[in-house]
Amino acid sequence: MKIKTILVTQPEPTDEKSPYHGLASKFGLKIDFKPFIKIEAVPAQEFRQERINILDHTAIVLTSRNAVDHFFRMCKEMRLTVPESLKYFCVSESVAYYVQKYIVYRKRKVFIGKQSFSDLIDVIKKHKEEKFLVPGSDIQKQEIPLLLDKAGVTYTNAVFYRTVASDLSDMKGLVYDMLVFFSPGGIESLKKNFPKYKQNGTIIAAFGPTTAKAVKDAGLRLDIEAPMPEAPSMTGAIELYIKKAAKEAKKK
Repeated sequence: MKIKTILVTQPEPTDEKSPYHGLASKFGLKIDFKPFIKIEAVPAQEFRQERINILDHTAIVLTSRNAVDHFFRMCKEMRLTVPESLKYFCVSESVAYYVQKYIVYRKRKVFIGKQSFSDLIDVIKKHKEEKFLVPGSDIQKQEIPLLLDKAGVTYTNAVFYRTVASDLSDMKGLVYDMLVFFSPGGIESLKKNFPKYKQNGTIIAAFGPTTAKAVKDAGLRLDIEAPMPEAPSMTGAIELYIKKAAKEAKKK
């Protein structure tokens, strides 16, 4: 089948140079964006019931911008002063840069991984004396606690926010040639909002192994899995698929 319409289950990019715009122009595609999941804050009152004392920790592990926002939100709601001695271990440069929204860099100690959590673990291992706090979502990547346990560090996992399904009742259906997912939560949202959904000939693309697994566990056919060696991005993987489909169509 010739792909003409794609639904990306994320907010529309604000950057005019987004690769999705280039993809749409190159292949004459209609690409729509609709976030299938949203973030909800865990209130301080509820967090207190977990008996986790934030100030007992000497370091914080930040895996996303959401983790940054909700850590500082929680501290504010609980009227805690974040100590200047706190160390920040950030999964990437972009997350470390985002931390500057809340702290003055020169007064703090910030450590940065290259891109993945396994890269950050190499940095964390050099600071085994610290007590780490890992603020995150109720849906956490399985590798995070596994790698921290393996590293032999003292840490506390804490749910600061939840990933929940968006209300998609304004959508009349999913009449697209391709659906693109980036998290297991997106698949859960699909099931919740469209309980009678049938894939039929629709192409489903998933980014990351946990999302790919969620697609298969939901009984759906996984057609595109990114990243891959020849296409590290989702747009690159989609482009490869379109080109391959075009070549096969010519043979027929």
